[in-house]
Amino acid sequence: MRIAAVTCVKNEGPFLLEWIAFHRLLGVTDFLFYSNDCSDATDRILDALQARGIVRHLPNPAEGRNYQMEALKDAKTRDMVAGSDWVWVADVDEFLNIHVGDGTIPALIDACGNPQAISINFQFFANDGVDTFEDRPVIEQFTRSHNPDLWCGETAIEVKSLVRADFPLKYYGAHRPFFREKLPKHKRPLWTDASGRPVQHRFLVAANPRRIRRFPAHGARKFATLNHYALRSLDSYLVKNDRGDVNRENRAFDDTYWRERNDAAWEDTSIQKYVPALRKEMAKLMADPEIAALHAEAVAAHIAKRDALLAQPEYQKMQAQLRAASKLPPQEQALIEALGLEPVT
Repeated sequence: MRIAAVTCVKNEGPFLLEWIAFHRLLGVTDFLFYSNDCSDATDRILDALQARGIVRHLPNPAEGRNYQMEALKDAKTRDMVAGSDWVWVADVDEFLNIHVGDGTIPALIDACGNPQAISINFQFFANDGVDTFEDRPVIEQFTRSHNPDLWCGETAIEVKSLVRADFPLKYYGAHRPFFREKLPKHKRPLWTDASGRPVQHRFLVAANPRRIRRFPAHGARKFATLNHYALRSLDSYLVKNDRGDVNRENRAFDDTYWRERNDAAWEDTSIQKYVPALRKEMAKLMADPEIAALHAEAVAAHIAKRDALLAQPEYQKMQAQLRAASKLPPQEQALIEALGLEPVT
């Protein structure tokens, strides 16, 4: 089975090898990376990996701000994607945690009955007071999240999707594929959640703009969860804030984004079952002296960027603000205040 992973990156150098090694454990056979405006050796790491046949690396084709959608439009035309059995569109801070069989994507597909698409709900992992960047697996460092059935007062939580080659594709979205609006009912794809249940009709047909990329997570994660480490350490978050992200040019994440994802109410270490094999797979990649040197350069650049940012008063203020920020999501705190209650600590 050929499984292609497609992702967009900008200054993700310290985190690339973990993500690639992890997805190789899941059964991903092909990697298509799009990068733009990298200054931390991300692009050179990917070039070196491409020279060794491990990934395919392309410059992001976007001419404006819509980096991810332009890349996905291009990806559809690439032989690596067109010739795959399944396509997985995800970001480098997202890790597919499979709870069934041998913990691979083929096991998830089998458990779900081999549909034409599988959408897996996010679980956002909190910073949980980790200040300092460490060069070790992210999935090992962060173990607390919101209640996986409830995020910021919402039962509907965003998804990412595995897509089978015969899906009647109009285009790939960042969170889910889309098919033609007037596709006859009998030709609509067989599409499940990560418990193997058919997705809700209004999600399937993209009928509700508010639910176009999410549905209730309760009962939907029997076979898999998508662990999202959007914050990582405070050091890394400051660097991320400086670079914006690959989706919206020059966007600065604000306090709300941090607080919504820093809910540490729930402990979940289930993904750590992969850690021993992950370390071995990363060691294989790092056994190449050039790859190891480029990774070390990316780590050094990440730390140097943090130091440069923290020499600026506005980033000192931001760091202090985030350290002091409420650990409650804004919506939950607003409800508590409206009811005149004291938060539980």
